[in-house]
Amino acid sequence: MIVAVHQAPYEELPAALATAAERGATLVVSAEMITTGYAIGAAAVAERAEPADGPLAQELAALARHHGVALVYGYPEREGDAVYNSAQLLSAQGERLANYRKTHLFGDLDRDQFSAGTEPVVQADLDGLRVGLLICYDVEFPELVRVHALAGTQVLLVPTALMRPYEFVADTLVPARAYESQLYVVYANRCDVEGELSYCGRSTVAAPDGTTTQAGEGPELLISEIDGTVFTQPPNTYLADRRPALYRSLTEGPPA
Repeated sequence: MIVAVHQAPYEELPAALATAAERGATLVVSAEMITTGYAIGAAAVAERAEPADGPLAQELAALARHHGVALVYGYPEREGDAVYNSAQLLSAQGERLANYRKTHLFGDLDRDQFSAGTEPVVQADLDGLRVGLLICYDVEFPELVRVHALAGTQVLLVPTALMRPYEFVADTLVPARAYESQLYVVYANRCDVEGELSYCGRSTVAAPDGTTTQAGEGPELLISEIDGTVFTQPPNTYLADRRPALYRSLTEGPPA
């Protein structure tokens, strides 16, 4: 699998898909809430939210189908009276393969705008690999990434809106998550300014051995290859050496 990470505004997404296809990519991953903006206020989010199969999904499905490239994008999803911070995976044929709702909300900014998702592991099969979805703050919880690994996720796709001064998340935590849970993490960030937030770029593709390919701080299309053969001989034995019985009493408490 060759993945392209779109680190640029939504208006540039069609051109990014065209370039990604020309460069042999089979998947484009874009940022959190890329279709509307992230820090735009609860009223604006609610006004722009739409169902997972709404007009926006149909428009982007046609775009993915036209270029023959799968696509992950972040958007505000409406279901009834609830609005979720969601990410959807479309196939290269424009099919809706997976839809994930952010489960760990970041401060008042998220809580004022969204309801929290309740399904921690959302997966799909793509190009012979098992991919999973998380959003931004979710990846900072090692438990959530580990449960993906235990569920068989090989490539974790993470639209994000990482702002300054939290660059260490892209530089340090994302590679650590990939290494400790033996999967790829594709972390797609923004690089612009929105109100008081300055997004830091640094989109990252981290491999199970901890090595990374990283974008800079400006608009960029980051291309990286996902090597599926790495899963036949993992770089470490963390997953095999786990002793779940020792921490079961701590991890099997009531859901919060």
